[in-house]
Parts: sequence; C-alpha cells; structure tokens
Amino acid sequence: MILDTQQLRFAYNGTDILKNIDFQVAPGELLAILGPNGVGKTTLLKCINTIHRPHDGAILVEGTDVLRMRPNDIATRVGYVAQRSEPARLTVFDAVLMGRKPHIRWRTAARDLQIVDAALRHLHLEGKTLRRIDQLSGGELQKVCIARALVQEPRLLLLDEPTSALDLKNQIEIMRLIRRVVDEHGIGAVMTMHDLNKAMRYADTILMLKDGEIHSYVPTSRVTAAMIETVYGLAVEIHHINGYPLVIPRDEAVH
Repeated sequence: MILDTQQLRFAYNGTDILKNIDFQVAPGELLAILGPNGVGKTTLLKCINTIHRPHDGAILVEGTDVLRMRPNDIATRVGYVAQRSEPARLTVFDAVLMGRKPHIRWRTAARDLQIVDAALRHLHLEGKTLRRIDQLSGGELQKVCIARALVQEPRLLLLDEPTSALDLKNQIEIMRLIRRVVDEHGIGAVMTMHDLNKAMRYADTILMLKDGEIHSYVPTSRVTAAMIETVYGLAVEIHHINGYPLVIPRDEAVH
C-alpha cells in the first residue's frame, strides 16, 4: 500500500474533529474525500502531511510512519497541493524548481533541472517557463503547483480542492491531468472535493465523512443515493450518462 491510515484522531481545544479514521490507498489509486463544509476534509489531508499533528493513530506511507519521520524525508515521499497558492514574483521554472529542495544537498544538479524540464513538458508549461507566476491564469497557476509537487517525486500526492475557483474547461483539464499522473506514475493520490460529479467521474474510491468519522468508504461504482442523502441531508438521484455517474438533487430535503 502507498498509504495506510490507522485509527487516526485529531482534536482541537479538546473537541474531536476526526476520529477512528481508517483507510488505504494503493498504487495507481485516486481517492476522493467528500463531505459537507466543516466536516474535516482539509484537516485530514493536513494530518496525513503532518501539517497538523494527530493525537492518536498511525499514518504509514509505504510502511513507514510519517509521524516518526523528519520533515525533509516526508517531502521526498508526499507531495501536497494546497487549495490556494499565493502568486509570487517567481518565474514558472523557479517555482517548480523549489519542489526539488528536499533532494538538493549542496547545489542544483543536472538531474534536478532535467526533472523540472520533464514536469513542465508533461503539464504543457514549457512555453511559460520564464513567465512570472503572478501573471498566470488560475488554471496555469494550479498546473504550476501540481508540477512543483510532482518534481518532489512523491509516492503519495495530496490535493486540497484542486479545481476550486477554476472555470469548467480548466476543471476538466486539471482532473484529467491528475488522473493521468496517477495512472502513468503508479502513485497514490488523495483529493478533497465539493463537486460530487467530478469526484465520481475521476476517482477510483470515495470516502465520505460525517460528524468527523468515516460514513462511507467504497469504490466509486458502489456509491448510492442513500449514502449521499445521509451525509449531505439532501435527497438525490444517481443517473448514468455516457457511462458516467451523475448526482442530481431532488427538491425535498432529507429529514
């Protein structure tokens, strides 16, 4: 397994935010974490990346507990793409090169530059290497953030709302990119999302949180309307169009 999260618990001011969190991610698997606002989706990602320190449990990446690892060693195994990235006066190339920092000992080597060049080509950013990232569109900036995470050569990729604030075309492009990266590199990926339809279209596995615990943890094909109704308090129907699931809300609420 790439990721094995065991009995994870995180509390804030004495109140449990997450509890009894158990799930796994295999090589080549994309898992989507779903749930209402404030349920702990981003908190869970930050616990996996040790930005937040869990109070109990273990987080194993390829068998090693990240809670016992040094930050630099974590960065060579886990790539993290935050929900928002503030633009800076860096070029695209330099911003992506920063992702190689955990691997650089004394100075940048030829291999570091080759890895950055390959990531830029992979994400179709090679024509923008000298552009300042504060001059990029939202979709281009998100690609830069993903490229920076990929040059860390992680085995696990964490993405917090990777399509938030993007237009429809860029949302689809980013989701296709994430899916391709997971498939081609055989890594594991975990993303938080609000858009159920995109999650169910691109993810292999769905994990739904309710009241800080796992309510449902199933392959995408086994997600039911009842699960969604219980977690979101909204009556829905699931239809399939051209082979893809589509969640359609009904007018009435679930009581």
